[in-house]
Amino acid sequence: MRLRDSLFLWVGAAPALASLAVAMCSPRDSIPVAASLLGDPSDTASTCLAQRLASKTKKQIFVSYNLQNTDSNFTLLIENRIKEEMMAFPEKF
Repeated sequence: MRLRDSLFLWVGAAPALASLAVAMCSPRDSIPVAASLLGDPSDTASTCLAQRLASKTKKQIFVSYNLQNTDSNFTLLIENRIKEEMMAFPEKF
């Protein structure tokens, strides 16, 4: 699915969409605005990842993060891998 000026990112081990968050840059603030659309609002993994990626790409980012492992080091590894993909294949992002 190709989105114009947006990115939909799904991270998970099973085919499920348990959480969904969106983030986008605001002209009034240096920190992107983010909101949880689906799932438990206290689970901030999707929201935080969407916010960091929106800040980096300046695009609207949808993230569904559906992994049980919420260790911050593991999440950082996933984020770094996504950034590697962005550098290797910028036309996809």
